Amino acid sequence: MIGGIVVVKHPVSACVPPNYKVTLSVQAKGTGPLSYQWFKSNKGKVVQETGATQADLVLRPERSQPYVCRVSDQYCNCAFTDWVKVKVLDNGTSELPAEWDGEPHMTLHPNPQTVMLGERFTLTCAAFGIPPPTHQWYRNGQPLQGETTDTLQIKKAGAEHSGSYLCCVSNVNGETWTEAADVEVAVQPDPPQASELRATDKVALLIGNLNYSHHPDLMAPTMDVHKLAHLLLELDFRVVSLLDLSRAEMDAAIERFLQLLVKGVYAIFYYAGHGYENSGRNYLVPVDAPRPYCTGNCVCVQRVMQRMQEQQAVLSVILLDTCRKWYKQNPTVSEIKPLAPLGNTVYGYATCEDAEAFEVQDGGRSTGIFTKYLNKHIRLREKVTHVLELVSEDLGKDPLVFGRQVVEIKHTLKEPRSLTDPIQTDGHTKELRLRDAFWREANVLPGRKLLVFPCGVKVELSFSALFSNVLVVFATVKDMGPRAKDCTVNLKSRPEMEDILSGPDRSGEMDSLLLSIADKPDCSLRLCSLQKLQKPLEIKTDLHYTDSESRKRLIESKLLDIGLPLVASCMLNPRMQLEQGPSVLSIENIPWCRQAARQESGGVVRPFTRKAENLWDNTRVPPSACSNIPEENDENEHQDFSNCQF
Repeated sequence: MIGGIVVVKHPVSACVPPNYKVTLSVQAKGTGPLSYQWFKSNKGKVVQETGATQADLVLRPERSQPYVCRVSDQYCNCAFTDWVKVKVLDNGTSELPAEWDGEPHMTLHPNPQTVMLGERFTLTCAAFGIPPPTHQWYRNGQPLQGETTDTLQIKKAGAEHSGSYLCCVSNVNGETWTEAADVEVAVQPDPPQASELRATDKVALLIGNLNYSHHPDLMAPTMDVHKLAHLLLELDFRVVSLLDLSRAEMDAAIERFLQLLVKGVYAIFYYAGHGYENSGRNYLVPVDAPRPYCTGNCVCVQRVMQRMQEQQAVLSVILLDTCRKWYKQNPTVSEIKPLAPLGNTVYGYATCEDAEAFEVQDGGRSTGIFTKYLNKHIRLREKVTHVLELVSEDLGKDPLVFGRQVVEIKHTLKEPRSLTDPIQTDGHTKELRLRDAFWREANVLPGRKLLVFPCGVKVELSFSALFSNVLVVFATVKDMGPRAKDCTVNLKSRPEMEDILSGPDRSGEMDSLLLSIADKPDCSLRLCSLQKLQKPLEIKTDLHYTDSESRKRLIESKLLDIGLPLVASCMLNPRMQLEQGPSVLSIENIPWCRQAARQESGGVVRPFTRKAENLWDNTRVPPSACSNIPEENDENEHQDFSNCQF
């Protein structure tokens, strides 16, 4: 009788510098000679490197990639190894000892720093290792519970957070320690004088479109929106961050954002995604926009600014990380009245007229070049136009886009207003409490739930928000009970929600976000596009276990109704609005949500254009994420610019 194939030894993950020699090995048993085939990425691409059909695969990787090996015999039997990830860590240090044997090797130590009382601070370290090392942070010689990633973040510094910090980095081959980083928590300076400029509130809407139905997908908006939301929260902005919106959803989101603007409010509208320009008007491309472009299918930026000014926001800022290529075939555009001479409007364009905006990427990290430098300077206590001037200067020096992209700033700023200006609530407390109440309403996450299964196993479900329309569910086995062993947990949703952030090219980014909010759960489920929910969301938890008495493998399930979480309660989806009936757009019934802040991971940068594909040039090859030269696209296609609607 011919037996099957058994994988005796699986390959091991690795964390190494670029172009470092790595060997992935598999050992298997079977009948007769065995053959091997290695694959990379979750799309099952065949590895082309030498040794791809051998038990030992030798690599010199330039970017992070997952790998798996298929083992087969002459009788049509096959078996797959576990997936492993070769993580390429490039932070400027790539040298390893000549006789390195996979033990942890530090490449980045945490930096000493002084922070103000109540501020957020972050300590980061990095190390090579085979397998990738684990981490444990210490303060003043005492281990910090739950701080087991390469990044330690304290959201609100207190006197107790002063001290000396170390991180122990270890794997099966050994352990090492970072250098000590001393953190001093200083007392806040004297409060600002009454004569300083203030806001009655600060509101920001961030939209990132990346998964397009009819245009090339983008990489950077995910991390760009996430990082910028984190920074604006530090400046006391109420942040709404949304990914992948259709035209109707963009209109609804912007309308609700506008209703929260009243006299004295600072307002920011940020967009990252495809865009274009026609006759001096800028248009943002929703994910469902067809080809060729039609202004009726896109969002006009100038209309958004006009509405922001009509709401009497004391500072209106629009930041656009998108292309501005001209479309000249049909000059017809809808009329937009000029802005009233009230001042304090600011446009920050990632690029100048008839030019492209580029994003840089390399597997584990992606960012728009404009947003990269915007995030660097946005917390400075400078007037907003000076911040954008610093962004322009840094981008102008970037060799990847020199001569291809340059920031453009337009403004009517009549006062030296800064995004760091404090909020003055005196005389505005009623309006502020109203906005607080509705903000919290749409930000309510389901509480932790403890599920008790008939077999006695207890599983805890917890929840976190990556974006205002992206929810993550974590499942952790808390108690195995008297009978169960070898427990595994699977999570599903009803209705099933598409994971727009999945895929090998985005896995590194998402892993960095999930690791920062979860403490090694047994299972996680990412739920995206919550704005499309038509009915309450249910989470199904499947528990697989072995009964210790009967030794049978059994399954039990629990169903949990979590309602309409996060932005789902705001009814951005037009079909949902029709089912609920008409509503009046006023501050009394427009809820929004605060977005939790996370940290962005590092990586090597690669240029990539963020602009829609030319319908008429079918021979053009889509831009490569691995190219080191910004891609050029010809966008002079025929357009219908009639019926521009907002």
